[in-house]
Amino acid sequence: MDIPRFRLDGKTALVTGSSRGIGKAIADALEGAGARVVRHDSKACDLSDPAALEAWFDGLEKAGAAPDILVANASVQAKIPWAEFPRDEALREIQVNFLATLRMFQRAYPHMKARGWGRLIAVGSVNERRPHPDMCVYAATKAAQENLVRGLARQLAPEGITVNNLCPGVFATDRNREALADPVYGAKVLSAIPMHEAAMPEDAAGAALLLASDAGRYITGSTILIDGGLSIPG
Repeated sequence: MDIPRFRLDGKTALVTGSSRGIGKAIADALEGAGARVVRHDSKACDLSDPAALEAWFDGLEKAGAAPDILVANASVQAKIPWAEFPRDEALREIQVNFLATLRMFQRAYPHMKARGWGRLIAVGSVNERRPHPDMCVYAATKAAQENLVRGLARQLAPEGITVNNLCPGVFATDRNREALADPVYGAKVLSAIPMHEAAMPEDAAGAALLLASDAGRYITGSTILIDGGLSIPG
């Protein structure tokens, strides 16, 4: 896309969980708009390890790659009934899905403040609105992330930093491949979506580019749903 207000030339973007799926599609879009993109996977940094996260950010800063745009996309989830949910797994999801996002926002903030421009983008889930019965902990971490976004947006707006939340619905990614391939369960899931189809990873890229660029400079504290209408009450 070659519309000036969508261009990201001279910006550095960090997208976590960007080796595949939604994260890769977002990273590709930002790179296509001119950003220098730092791509992340668990080999680059295990977000469940707070010390590894700190060391990774130290390295980014030393390399001159402190992000102007941070997309916190990486997450973990387990489908386990809530009454049986192990404490260790709950702590892992809280660390990766919420605490790592908070800490990355904290680490990115001084650079953005100094430049008077920044974009903090969390990638949530339709589960924060409609929790899956066996993913209550995952849904809770995503709801916490959304509240973090709203809490920060008002504080950081005067400094030229926007803070927003992308909320994907059912996407045809590796994580959902097995469930969607089940002829009974998959059909049930798709029938609940007004558009009656799963999204492709690229369907999240346009909204991410909007929020990351000057085209979206007046959007902050918002959650953009990319769910084919799944979250519409009905």
